[in-house]
Amino acid sequence: MVEITLKGITKRFGNFLALDNINLKINDREFMALLGPSGSGKSTLLYTIAGIYRPTRGRIYFDDRDVTDIPPKDRNVGLVFQNWALYPHMTVFENIAFPLELRKVPRDEIERKVREVAKMLHIENLLHRYPWQLSGGQQQRVAIARALVKEPDVLLLDEPLSNLDTLLRLEVRAELKRLQKELGITAVYVTHDQAEALAMADRIAVIKEGKILQVGTPNEVYYKPKYKFVGWFLGNPPMNFVEAEVEGDYLRVYSSRIPVPSHYREIIEKLGIKEVILGFRPHDAQIVKGVGDGLLGEVYSFEPLGREQIVTISLDGVFIKVFAPEEESFTFGEKVTVEIREDRIILFDKEKEVALEYLYKD
Repeated sequence: MVEITLKGITKRFGNFLALDNINLKINDREFMALLGPSGSGKSTLLYTIAGIYRPTRGRIYFDDRDVTDIPPKDRNVGLVFQNWALYPHMTVFENIAFPLELRKVPRDEIERKVREVAKMLHIENLLHRYPWQLSGGQQQRVAIARALVKEPDVLLLDEPLSNLDTLLRLEVRAELKRLQKELGITAVYVTHDQAEALAMADRIAVIKEGKILQVGTPNEVYYKPKYKFVGWFLGNPPMNFVEAEVEGDYLRVYSSRIPVPSHYREIIEKLGIKEVILGFRPHDAQIVKGVGDGLLGEVYSFEPLGREQIVTISLDGVFIKVFAPEEESFTFGEKVTVEIREDRIILFDKEKEVALEYLYKD
């Protein structure tokens, strides 16, 4: 298929800077998620790859071919929109066949290809229907089939599942991932849903305000966030953050004192910093009743979730969340200690909000 290379991509709309010097390589047959909040520039980047937007500066390559000035119809990309964009006056068959008809593909070949892709997406029995006769999930499958039927080199998806209910989203999500791997197609997937990105992508590019903050595998961006924002944006509940002062080999966290994680001692010494932000995931800590070795606080609230519960703990008025087993009981105001897995603690520079290991490396 195709490797996509973006070099120095900048996009302005008047005075508004939508994309700011984006450099990114998307590997052949890779499923890349562009993840970020609304207005971060992820859809703009997708449409720039598609050729719908032309970059103000920078170049786009499909393998070694510079496609920056090539129109969308000549890039051989399949594009799936958030709102599906089906033609209401056409049947499902006609909607899927439309890109092939534009290419003047012979009728018997159109028939074969439409039925093949419809079978792949389990909509072969819906070909005679119109979009208004379909459920949301069925319409989404039709939109995906229309993008795949022309056998694109690159599949571009702009929040394609956001209009589906939760259970249907899980079902179509699994199908999309399976299809992408079976077809061996390079896919770029825009989403603001971190669960989708973590579940589907080979790698994730986290975007904020037109800049890529971090690119990595789901495990890398989840467990080793480069920026505080990345730790906050990925995870439900998000990463906990508390301010801490460095006191020799210890961190002062409000009224508590815990050892500096061993993997940070040399970095802190060489950077010579005295204030940090301590970050950790809610599932990387445990709650111990009473006073122990860790962060001292009291139970503020607890939310049963079936097999587990989320406990909100107040540390001198600053709230953190920790998962606890379903069978454990708590009372409001109860004194507890939060013990954090040392190897899962991330320390960030207080001003730059960059993880210390990256700051030291840079």
